[in-house]
Amino acid sequence: MSRAQRRMVITGMLATVTALGIGGAVLVARRAVSPATSTDLEQLGRYGEVPSFALTERSGRRVTRESLRGSIWVVDFIYTKCTESCPIQSLELAQLQREFTGAADLRLVSITVDPAHDTPEVLRTYAARYGASDRWWFLTGEKQAIYCLAREGFRLAVVDPRSAEPPDCRRVSWLAPAAAWASHGSQGLVMHSARVALVDRRGQIRAYHVATDQDSMARLRANLRQLLGVPAGRKG
Repeated sequence: MSRAQRRMVITGMLATVTALGIGGAVLVARRAVSPATSTDLEQLGRYGEVPSFALTERSGRRVTRESLRGSIWVVDFIYTKCTESCPIQSLELAQLQREFTGAADLRLVSITVDPAHDTPEVLRTYAARYGASDRWWFLTGEKQAIYCLAREGFRLAVVDPRSAEPPDCRRVSWLAPAAAWASHGSQGLVMHSARVALVDRRGQIRAYHVATDQDSMARLRANLRQLLGVPAGRKG
């Protein structure tokens, strides 16, 4: 074999080894990638369990995680003075209430991120504006408990620029959906995620969807039908 031929053979072997190395590195990288991408989060999966909580519904009754066990629930975080994403979020939940009237085990849950203002009485007025039935709960309570529930329990961003320090929740979760912020409109009160979370009968978070995105909400409806056992094309 000539020197030129040997050089070609060696070059080919090096190229093969390099390609295999790159392929292996890509495979390892793919395995290491966190599943917390926007698309992944809209697929039915298991993204953690909702922790224990105790809040007050607009009716004045106490609501806990156990109050919702056995139900499929769609959860969002809003506040009544919000003029940006919150009206859209509430309109979307109102539409879900109409579409799934026959799903007795479906609950819609809206939790205020401005509890100092959003008392049960204020929430009753807000709920009436959207025609909320007793299957759609509006919750308020202690601010730190709500913010820690949003951040730690549901992994959803919320920031009150009026607060000197964020609440100390003593825990950091590995799963963090990309923030879907409401803008700082609404008198500049609170910035929060416009995502809704889909929770199953055991309190497991199964998907996240963006209320301000129609395609995302269409995927929520498909996921909701699957968890409820409602055939596609049939109303709840």
